[in-house]
Amino acid sequence: MSRIFSGIQPSGELHIGNYLGAVKNWVALQEQYESYFCIVDYHAITVPYDPEELRARRREMVVSLLAAGIDPSMATLFIQSMVPEHTELAWIFNTVTPLGELERQTQFKDKASRQESVPAGLLNYPVLQAADILLYRADMVPVGEDQVQHLELSREIARRWNARFGDGYFAEPQAKLTPSRRILGLDGNAKMSKSMGNTVGLLEEPASIWEKLRPAVTDPARVRRTDPGTPEVCNIYHLHRAISPPDVVALVETQCRTAGWGCIDCKKVLFDHMNAELTPIRARAAEVRAHPERVEQVVNDGAATARRLAGETMREVKDRMGLA
Repeated sequence: MSRIFSGIQPSGELHIGNYLGAVKNWVALQEQYESYFCIVDYHAITVPYDPEELRARRREMVVSLLAAGIDPSMATLFIQSMVPEHTELAWIFNTVTPLGELERQTQFKDKASRQESVPAGLLNYPVLQAADILLYRADMVPVGEDQVQHLELSREIARRWNARFGDGYFAEPQAKLTPSRRILGLDGNAKMSKSMGNTVGLLEEPASIWEKLRPAVTDPARVRRTDPGTPEVCNIYHLHRAISPPDVVALVETQCRTAGWGCIDCKKVLFDHMNAELTPIRARAAEVRAHPERVEQVVNDGAATARRLAGETMREVKDRMGLA
């Protein structure tokens, strides 16, 4: 069975952008691949944070992932900092990664431009990301389009290390693009993000979801109820494509182009299908929270499984490099 690896930052409760853009795909893939899913808390400390909040967010992320359908009997779910080999391999990869490659990374340039003092961890973020993936010798990495550049750097790091020490030990992982394209926030402009305040929480109550969905941005050309719209430019339509059944998506497109529905009608239909998908997830989250000992068990078992494979990789890496 081929192996996949993917990670997610511990932002707390998942929002539907995380779910539709990544986690829903993980749930499907765990039945087809040997799957390693990691809560990457080392990646989360490249910006200022509160330690107690980080602990709470890690736990809440575990709850959300289990509620969303990650099954510990099929997939290994673990927390990055519980497997020390991640940072050990990252340091080794720092020794073969050119500085220029890191400085050219789009996300680094974007994030660095918004900070007065840029921590080295922000620059080395993709090196740790490469270590996350290659530590488990993953064949494929489910990613969104915005992560393809980082994955290409992981492939380049594998090539450079192999050329000096590996003789092909690290396979170059392939991108497995998620079916849903980048999910925009309810403002219709930026990627869905808690820091932007444009999200819908995966475990949010229906009344709260509707209060957010009702004023969400749609096709700006539809000024009046009778104006025909262009669904391709409407974020609500793209959310329908990610959530609603195909026949409903086709109906939405027709009703938008012909002004058969107003935007509020379209949002009501989306809300119904969104609520149908999220209701069982909320129920599972409540069940998971009722048994906190199970959450601890999942995390500990996942870390133990991950450490076994990570330790095997590091023993081979150190032997080839003359470190053992």
